[in-house]
Amino acid sequence: MDKVLGLKCRECDRKYPKEPLHVCEFCFGPLEVDYDYEAIKKSISRQSIEDGPQSLWRYIDLLPIDGEPTDGLNSGFTPLIRAKNLGDALGVKEIYIKDDSVCHPTLSFKDRVVSIALSKSKEFDFDTVSCASTGNLANSVAAHAAIANLNCFIFIPADLEVGKVVASLVYAPTVVGIMGNYDDVNRLCSEIAGVHPWAFVNINIRPYYAEGSKTLCFELIEQLGWEAPDHIVAPAAGGSLITKIGKALKEFQLLDLIDEPQTKIHVAQAEGCGPIVNTFKDNSDFVKPVKPDTIAKSLAIGNPADGIYAVNTVKESGGVGEHANDEEIIEAIQLLAATEGVFTETAGGVTLAVTKKLIENGVIGRDERVVVAITGNGFKTIEALEDNMPEPHIIPPQLNAFRKLMSNIA
Repeated sequence: MDKVLGLKCRECDRKYPKEPLHVCEFCFGPLEVDYDYEAIKKSISRQSIEDGPQSLWRYIDLLPIDGEPTDGLNSGFTPLIRAKNLGDALGVKEIYIKDDSVCHPTLSFKDRVVSIALSKSKEFDFDTVSCASTGNLANSVAAHAAIANLNCFIFIPADLEVGKVVASLVYAPTVVGIMGNYDDVNRLCSEIAGVHPWAFVNINIRPYYAEGSKTLCFELIEQLGWEAPDHIVAPAAGGSLITKIGKALKEFQLLDLIDEPQTKIHVAQAEGCGPIVNTFKDNSDFVKPVKPDTIAKSLAIGNPADGIYAVNTVKESGGVGEHANDEEIIEAIQLLAATEGVFTETAGGVTLAVTKKLIENGVIGRDERVVVAITGNGFKTIEALEDNMPEPHIIPPQLNAFRKLMSNIA
């Protein structure tokens, strides 16, 4: 079955072959994968998915590779946690955490998209992979490249969190820190991609790479017993995850895997870098770039590539966009850890803080089913919490000292 017809432009619908391309040469619109859904419909079913591997590759019929997957064979299919303690704290009946903070191998949602990107890069016979990243993508590309035995170049802002820098260096890629923000890094990578024949996962491989985002939504629907939730709250950096959640819902309905979804998709961004939410709130037709200033560095993309498409996805679903400031982000990280034992990075703090606001202002009903996308692990952004944690109690190794401590605590 040739399920992938090629690529097509999101703006003018012009068709392109299956090649490492990402921009329409006629209107400069972004390219995306063009599927033959009629062919897919003949082979896919709930049962065929359930019989598949315990990884994101159980949805291979809706992913843009031509043969068998070669990368990320253990990635995806992360837990969907019924968060009862968190629900009690927020005053809602049914809230779930889609926990990609434990995604294999680098503890973030980015392992999904990189699994697709590297499998596709091998099909195109690239021997070197690369990316521009705010951290999580860098970690994932470096790790997957090590497993695949490919050369790897990672480009990051020079002021990235230490944990994320080390978590890339450990896999032995070439790491280049750029004196600037992500948008500066991405511009440089676009120039480098023009002179080096490398697979840049979020540039020339982007149409294929982005399709991996759908698997988060596919999984949570399956884990809910093949039912779409009332609400999904997800973070946005470049905006791709939001758009692909919308695409995933449509594909599952088109293929008769679920009934018509009524899911509202809500976009969460940091107050210090929220161009997509700003655009939604302003009801604007274009995204105005911003200069990032937030502790949520993994979301610090001031000029999001899929920004307007994310806005349109949210509007079409009946969802909203909302910000969270740095204090709210930290409080939400602590709340999730204290109620559900899930330690999320700052991006997850943004998403939960926004979820809390949407519950409090009535956008999310207290009897409705909501899924919160937690996309990264808190051990990567410990610096954000260092000045907000109490000091441990230090005592000598004596029982009387502990008794004294207990009396003081009491």
